[in-house]
Amino acid sequence: MPLTDTAVRQAKPRDKPYTMADGDGLSLHISPNGTKAWHFRFVWGGKQLRISFGTYPELSLKDARERREAARANVAKGIDPRVARVVHSPDRLLFRQVADEWHVFKSGRWAPDSRKGARDQARRVLDNDILPALGDIPFSEVTRTQVVAVNRAIEKRGALNIAEKARSWMRQVFDFGIAHGYRDNNPATGIEAIAQEQPPVQHNPIVSRDGEEIRALLRGICEYGGSYITQIALWTLLYTGVRTIELRRAAPDHFDLDAGIWTIPPTAVKQLRGKVRRDGAAVPDYLVPLPTQLITHLRNLLQHTAGYPYAFPGRNDPSQMMSENTLNQAVKRLGLDGKLTGHGLRGTLSTALYEMGYPEHLVESQLSHASPNKSRVAYDHASYVEDRRVMMQAWADHLDGLLSAAR
Repeated sequence: MPLTDTAVRQAKPRDKPYTMADGDGLSLHISPNGTKAWHFRFVWGGKQLRISFGTYPELSLKDARERREAARANVAKGIDPRVARVVHSPDRLLFRQVADEWHVFKSGRWAPDSRKGARDQARRVLDNDILPALGDIPFSEVTRTQVVAVNRAIEKRGALNIAEKARSWMRQVFDFGIAHGYRDNNPATGIEAIAQEQPPVQHNPIVSRDGEEIRALLRGICEYGGSYITQIALWTLLYTGVRTIELRRAAPDHFDLDAGIWTIPPTAVKQLRGKVRRDGAAVPDYLVPLPTQLITHLRNLLQHTAGYPYAFPGRNDPSQMMSENTLNQAVKRLGLDGKLTGHGLRGTLSTALYEMGYPEHLVESQLSHASPNKSRVAYDHASYVEDRRVMMQAWADHLDGLLSAAR
C-alpha cells in the first residue's frame, strides 16, 4: 500500500532500523535516531542494488516519487541511475552521493565469502550512523569536526567496534572522492588518534587435550540428542581443525572418502583468497587428510546429504548451508557454554598438536595458517598431506583413548 504524507510524517523511530515501502522500489528507512531517508531499490546487471535519494522532510514524499520515476525511466533506457543522478560538479556533490558510489565500487571488491556480510554491514553503518549526520552536506565541505562528531556519537553508545569500522569506511569514502577529483584532502585521516581504546580481544575459549572438559565434550558429542548432521559437524571440526565456514560451505563432492581426502577450493580458504586474486588458477586446493574415525562418520552423513548442494545443510532449508549459530548452540547444549565455541575447537586442536610434539609446519599447514615467519614463503596447503595424515590419525586415536577411559 502506497505511503501517505501523514504516515511519513508520523513514523516514529524504534529500537532497530525499519523501512516503510511506498512501491516500485521506493521505501522510507527510519533509523533509531529518528532520521528518515528515502531509498530506491532496482535491478542492474542481474543484481539488486540500492541508492539513497535524500532525507525527509528535506525531500518530500512527492519529490522522492519523482526521483523514483526518473530512476526507473533510466533503468528502462539502460542508464545506470547511480550515474545519471550524480551531477559531476564537485561543488554540487553531496556526501551521500559519493558514499553510495564508493559502496557500489567496494561491494565488488570484498572477498566472496564475506561479500554479503561486509556489504550489508557497511550499508547499515552508512544509513544509521554516517549519512544522517553527513549525507546532505556538500562532499567538498565536510570538515574534520563533523567527522569526529560522527565517531563520538557511535562511541557514546559503547559500539567501539562499529566506531572503528565507521572511521575506516569514512576514510575510504574520502579517499575515493579525492581520487575522482571531488576534493583535495581527507578529513577522516588520523582521527583514530582520539578514538576510545577497545577492550582487550576475548579469544575463543579452548579446552586442554587431556582435561575433564574435553572428556565431557567427547561424551557429549557421542550422546548428542540433536540433529545427526550437527553431531557429525562437531566430529568433523574436532578431527580436522577446519574453520566453521569451510565446513559449512563443503559440498558432498569435495570428499574423496576412499582416498581419505577432503578438497577445499582455495576461494573458500581465508588465507588463500588473497593469493587467488593475485595468482588465479595457479593456487592449489587446500587438502585436508581425514582420520579413519571421521571417514566412517562422513560415509553415514553423505548417504543422507549427497543430493544437497552442501554436505552440512541447514536444518530448515537443506538448499542452504548450516548456520554458524547451529554449531555454537550445539556446544552450549553439551554444557560447555563459556568454555568453548565452534571456532574454539581449532585452538584446542592447535594447542594439543604442539603439546604432542608436532612441528610448526605441519600444525600450521593443517590449520591453513600463513607462516608467522614473514621471511618464509607461505605454506603450500597442498603439501605435507601424508605427514599431516599421520598426525591427524594420532590425534583421532588420542581422542579415542580419552573416550574409552571416560566410559
